Amino acid sequence: MYVPEHSRETRVEVLQALIDRHPLATLVAMTSEGLTANHVPLRCDLWAQGGGLLRGHVARSNSLWRKLENGAAVLAIFTGAENYISPTWYPSKREHGKAVPTWNYATVHIQGNIRFIDDVPWLRDFVGSLTDLHEGGREPRWHVSDAPADYIDQMLRAIVGFEIRVSGIIGKFKGGQNRSAADRAGVNAALRAAGRSPEEVAELAPGSDATSSPEPSR
Repeated sequence: MYVPEHSRETRVEVLQALIDRHPLATLVAMTSEGLTANHVPLRCDLWAQGGGLLRGHVARSNSLWRKLENGAAVLAIFTGAENYISPTWYPSKREHGKAVPTWNYATVHIQGNIRFIDDVPWLRDFVGSLTDLHEGGREPRWHVSDAPADYIDQMLRAIVGFEIRVSGIIGKFKGGQNRSAADRAGVNAALRAAGRSPEEVAELAPGSDATSSPEPSR
């Protein structure tokens, strides 16, 4: 991924926060039949000292787990907020007209090596923890134990788990960091007026004011 230095994000806590907000990843791999991409919610734990671990599962009927050998290289792409940026949002446009449209976005690319886990106890524990994570804060909350035990057993036999050991991380927050403070503030104001949340504005216009630099959500 092309990343100008002014758009590069390396703070682990900021990258983790984006992934926590946008856990549905595009998992890209090269198989004997060519490139493949799957959209999978992942549980991600990045380590302050570098590296980390991703966990997820795919349907047993998905041939990915048969086509990839354990240890195969994969790429997980987490996509954050994105938005078209109009030149009319820049004060500088009114001064000299030298402005063109662009697109702001935030993304984290994680490279790693995958191993598949065809183990019901492991899957039961993982699915339970993943469910508790995404049901947190909801009322009423759904628990795995709410479904009949034999039904859950059947569902667990229909999936295969995996872990990805992280070997590289690239974070890109393309938010106009190369533009003036006034132009960045103009983008910030326009995004807020359009109804984008503070978390989205922080991803799309980092550093545009004291409240909009990317910050961790946990």
